[in-house]
Amino acid sequence: MSDILIIDGDAAFCQSLMAELARHNLHAAHSTTLSKGLAMLHVGEFSLVLLGDEAGSKNSLEFLSTLREVPSRPEIIVMSKSRDPDAAEAAIRGGAWNFMPKPVNTQRLMVLAERALEYHRERPAKCAPVSLRREGIVGNSRLLNSCLDIVAQAASTDVNVLITGETGTGKELFARAIHANSSRSGKPFVVVDCAALPDTLVESMLFGHERGAFTSAENRSIGLVKQADGGTLFLDEVGELPLSTQKVFLRVLEGRSFRPVGGAKEITSNLRLLAATNRDLEAMVQADTFRRDLFYRLRGIRLELSPLRDLLDDLNDLICHFVRRACKQLNIDNKGFSPDFLDTLLQYEWPGNIRELVNALDQSVVRAGTEPILYPQHLSRNIRANVARLLVAELPELENRTPPLTDGEAFPSLREYREKHMAELETWYLKNLMLVSKGEITNACRLSGLSRPRLYALLKQRGVERNL
Repeated sequence: MSDILIIDGDAAFCQSLMAELARHNLHAAHSTTLSKGLAMLHVGEFSLVLLGDEAGSKNSLEFLSTLREVPSRPEIIVMSKSRDPDAAEAAIRGGAWNFMPKPVNTQRLMVLAERALEYHRERPAKCAPVSLRREGIVGNSRLLNSCLDIVAQAASTDVNVLITGETGTGKELFARAIHANSSRSGKPFVVVDCAALPDTLVESMLFGHERGAFTSAENRSIGLVKQADGGTLFLDEVGELPLSTQKVFLRVLEGRSFRPVGGAKEITSNLRLLAATNRDLEAMVQADTFRRDLFYRLRGIRLELSPLRDLLDDLNDLICHFVRRACKQLNIDNKGFSPDFLDTLLQYEWPGNIRELVNALDQSVVRAGTEPILYPQHLSRNIRANVARLLVAELPELENRTPPLTDGEAFPSLREYREKHMAELETWYLKNLMLVSKGEITNACRLSGLSRPRLYALLKQRGVERNL
């Protein structure tokens, strides 16, 4: 059975590469289209995909995430005619094992293929299933599970972790999950809100001070760094840390020792550091507003959280969880929600992410009062207005393509007219959605705001092909 699948629009290239692989005792199959290749991956057990250029104008890089979703989770080496550095970067960021410009160096490709296959064989042993304490993290989408894999990896070590993501994506929640699953879980988890540290007291709050160190220091104080001794120190919004404090904090990371304000001796703190930010620290480093050496110290393991608009597969579970929690806090019976309530939330773009969703659901539960079911009317006007605006903006101009109704005998009822044209609109929309997303379901869900089951159902109902 073949371990390698070659996907490339050039059949002659595929045959030549298969022959070269065979000379190295590597067995391969091939496909000249992405759609057939994806079907082969779903029924086979391939460990490696050599992804070349699709025949026609399709960009193979856009299908990386789809290929990585297949059950065997193959490694992917991208082979492309493009010599654009941005394409190489996009491939690696998309999860590819490596990127090779064409014409490929076959000797190097053989080495990379053998290494990727070896890594794939050893990966199950390295990544044994871990029973994680989720600490309130809800969902089972591919993106979320990828983040949980990194949580498990981070929890097994004491390496510094940098958690990035938009405001409201749950960075502190993931930091707590890393701590709760680590060997330090029985020790303190100390949160430092770097954005709220007063400039004049920042060092005192972090490192403590001795009595008499400054005018108002009437008693000795133990700083937050020492309070985290044996446990975890979480620097929230680390990008807001003043430059002067960054320099001092760098020494804490290097030697786990520091001197309290007004102190004569250095003291130590055996802490594990987690940091989070919604800012681009790399850009801040370039602008000299964040220390380069501290940035590299913080970035031991990188955990990048996805915005809610990319996690819509988890939205139903999130709604159930937070509605149940809100009802419990109000000491009332749990509430259900209507399909159009869910559809409205799926259409909204969620600039405030999970935090905004929680507030929206809390308000909906309060507005519903004793009513057992939540409807769109229970949502804030801001959410409903934004969704209405979005839907209207996406509709085609009906008057430009629909002839006027002048025959009184054949004049349809409002229901018949609405059903007919809604069907046309949905078909028109889905065909364009498949065209823009190139048939990639994850991307189509992101663009449309539809859940995966709902999108599949609509495609089947309207007879629209994915056109991969």
